[in-house]
Amino acid sequence: MLKRLLAAALLGFTVAACSNAPTAAPDAAAAPALTTYFPTPDTTALADGGVKMVPITTPKGTFNVWTKRFGSNPRIKLLLLNGGPGATHEYFECMESFLPREGIEFIYYDQLGCGNSDNPKDTAMWSLPRYVEEVEQVRQALKLDSSNFYLLGHSWGGILVAEYALKYQQHLKGLVISNMMMSIPAYGKYAEEVLAPQFKPEVLKEIRAIEARKDYQNPRYMELLLPNFYTQHILRRPLAEWPEPVNRSFAKMNQSLYVTMQGPSEFGVSGKLLNWNRVPDLPKLAVPVLSIGGKHDTMDPKHMRMVAEKVQHGTALICPNGSHMSFYDDQPTYMRGLITWMKGVDQGKKEVKL
Repeated sequence: MLKRLLAAALLGFTVAACSNAPTAAPDAAAAPALTTYFPTPDTTALADGGVKMVPITTPKGTFNVWTKRFGSNPRIKLLLLNGGPGATHEYFECMESFLPREGIEFIYYDQLGCGNSDNPKDTAMWSLPRYVEEVEQVRQALKLDSSNFYLLGHSWGGILVAEYALKYQQHLKGLVISNMMMSIPAYGKYAEEVLAPQFKPEVLKEIRAIEARKDYQNPRYMELLLPNFYTQHILRRPLAEWPEPVNRSFAKMNQSLYVTMQGPSEFGVSGKLLNWNRVPDLPKLAVPVLSIGGKHDTMDPKHMRMVAEKVQHGTALICPNGSHMSFYDDQPTYMRGLITWMKGVDQGKKEVKL
């Protein structure tokens, strides 16, 4: 899943903003007029820039989660679910450089315990079924339905959107599983058999020794992982060139949420998600699905193709230059594919040729 980064290791870097490289506009329905996409504010109400705090009912009481709408399109509304678990919506800010020009409305959303949303600081709240119900409550509050509701989950968010779709796909128009395998045991096997051998033997030996001692707070752990793992499989740019929204989001990581669900190790999973596996249930998904992976991802790109093959109406997008955050290190492929797919589904296609 989306790995944690130490804030201190990030904040000292000079970083680059999202690329504004143009993408070819797909052949699809015309984007709404500028005055429609950015409608005149209702002068009878206080303008809030599209922010909506959504009250979420939970077994532990009511909490508020933060959402923010960007643009307006009654047919295409994309809700973004961040990874981590425990990161924030902020690393999705690169979407602003691509989706508005195509007339695609998108909605930022910080899950409970993340970013601008309430943080109950209660590990009992970090539960996959509870998060599914949270997403459903957000959908209802934002008045999203099967005529317009596209759901994109990245990394841990990919697990969450899969679980949501398996329970509530009747509310969806399209589902995007971005950079996430549908089996944690398969992910652990891939990390052990494919990713680990790519380390230099002496580096891997030292990492394994730190993990054996459960000395995860040792600064040396991240000193080894940052240049040998993160810049190879998380975001393939030198750390000094990592985009500011990524650094800002990772610096706010909720470590309690991350460790509870993922576990403390940067390889494999030992938390609540240890045995999660939805591969056998993929054929139940009848909604159009876009499965995105990267050639250099922490997730097996062959598995991502398999996801598209097992669902009833699947499309695969494998970014040849991408890793876990392909929307940064292979932006042209990722954004062109995502936009083409959404507009194709908007035209009534179940499967879209990319």
